[in-house]
Amino acid sequence: MIPVAEAVARVLAEAQPLPAEMVSLGDGLGRVLAEDLASRRTQPPAAVSAMDGYAVRAADVAAAPAELRIVAEIAAGAVWAGSVGEGEAARIFTGAPVPAGADAIVIQEDCARSADRVTVREAAKAGAYVRAAGLDFAEGDVLLRAGRRLTSRDIGLAAAMNRPWLPVRRRPRVALLATGDEIALPGEPLGAQQIVSSSGPGLAALVAEAGGQPVSLGVAGDSAASLRAHAAGAEGADILVTMGGASVGEHDLVQSALAEDGLEVDFWRIAMRPGKPLMFGRMGGALVLGLPGNPVSAFVCALLFLRPLIDAMLGLPAGPPAREPARLGADLGANDRREDYLRARLAANGEDLPVATPFARQDSSMLARFVEADALVVRAPHAPAASAGDLVEIIRL
Repeated sequence: MIPVAEAVARVLAEAQPLPAEMVSLGDGLGRVLAEDLASRRTQPPAAVSAMDGYAVRAADVAAAPAELRIVAEIAAGAVWAGSVGEGEAARIFTGAPVPAGADAIVIQEDCARSADRVTVREAAKAGAYVRAAGLDFAEGDVLLRAGRRLTSRDIGLAAAMNRPWLPVRRRPRVALLATGDEIALPGEPLGAQQIVSSSGPGLAALVAEAGGQPVSLGVAGDSAASLRAHAAGAEGADILVTMGGASVGEHDLVQSALAEDGLEVDFWRIAMRPGKPLMFGRMGGALVLGLPGNPVSAFVCALLFLRPLIDAMLGLPAGPPAREPARLGADLGANDRREDYLRARLAANGEDLPVATPFARQDSSMLARFVEADALVVRAPHAPAASAGDLVEIIRL
C-alpha cells in the first residue's frame, strides 16, 4: 500500500490542462478561462452624467444662486454637437454624455426651472457628478485572468467588455462504469439480492459539479466480455472511472479484463480507510480510476482523487481537499497503518474551533450517514488514541 499523499501526487502528475474552446457568453457560467481576457472597449466610453440634472460650467456656479440659459436637452445615448458656453446649461439625464464646455453636473433637486431658464440654488465644483471616460476600465485592460472559474458577476463584466465569445478549457469527459452482477440502475426491476447503483448517479453529479462532463456507461456484469464491451464506450473520454471490481479477488475483474485492451496500472492499493482498493492507471488516451464498490468509499476517493484530477485538467490549482483544525467531540482509539477519513457532525463551539464528532459506526456501505455528515475527520496512520477536546484535522463536506 502507498500513502494517500503519494497516490494523489502520482495521479496529478499524469494530468494536463485540456485544450481551449470558444463558447458563447451565455454558456460561460462555471467554465474556466483558458486565456486572459482583455476589454475591447473603454467603460464608460466618454464622460457621462451620474445624475439627472444640468450640465454646467463650474465657473458659472461657483456661487449660488446662479441663473443660466438652457440651450439643449441630452438623454442617455443621445449626441449633442453643440457646446455649453458662459452663462449656459444643458438639461441632462443619467448616463448621457457630458457636452463640450461643461465640466460639472448640478442635480435637478438643487435647481428650479422656468421655461428656458434654470436657477442653480447650490454651488458646484468641477467634476461634480461626472463619470470620467474609463472610470471603470479602459480598452486593453485585462480584467479576467486565465484559470478563473466564471461566476455570474464575471459574465456581466465580460459582457461590458464586449466579449461575446469566451476562450475556456474544454470540460473533461468522464466515463462512469459500474460493475457487478448484483448492481441495477435506479428504477430497474430488482432481484432479491440486487443493489441499486448509487455511486454512478452520485459521481455523475460530482463530475458535473466539478466542471466535467459525465458519460454513463451503465453497469457491466462480472465477466471479462461484459467489462470490455461496456468500457469500449469510453472511447474519446479523458477519464474512465470504474466502480467496484478493482481489487484482485475472484470476481474483481477490472484489471485483468481491461489489461487486454491496454490498461497499464500505476498503483491499486492505498493506505486509507475507506478506499483501500483504489486503482489508477492509463488505457489508451484516458486516465483510469478504479474506485471501490462501496458507495462511501467511492465518494471519499472521488473527493480525494477525481475532483483534483478534474481541476488539473481544467487548469485550476489542483490538490487534495483543504483541511482545517477542529476539536474532537468523542474519544477515539489508536489508528492502524491506514489514514482514516471518519464521517462526522460539526457543532459550533462559541469562539473556539468547531467540534467534530465522528459517527459511532463508519461502515463504508452506509451512504445515509455520509449525507448526514458535515465533515471528514482525518487521522494519520498510527495516530495515537485521542480524547474529546483534542485537536484534529477535518475536511468540510
